Amino acid sequence: MPQTRSRFFDDLSKLMTDAAGLADGARREVDTALRSQLERLLSGMDVVTREEFEAVRDMAALARAENDRLRERVAALEAKLDSTPTQSARPTP
Repeated sequence: MPQTRSRFFDDLSKLMTDAAGLADGARREVDTALRSQLERLLSGMDVVTREEFEAVRDMAALARAENDRLRERVAALEAKLDSTPTQSARPTP
């Protein structure tokens, strides 16, 4: 009975498996090095964190909504003031 798998193909398969493992390890090492370089670069810059950005964004949205409510209130008060009859500027004796 002939051998269905030769030693050559077994060695080639092992070599490819090892090469894939080596490539994955190299990718993780490059990813770690790149991440640490970027973190060092960003820490030297005056950059806000995502949490700080989201907090300020939420505060701005609340302030914008309050500003809109106040604008409507002022407009209503001005309309009410304009609709009231004006009295004479002369004081009554």
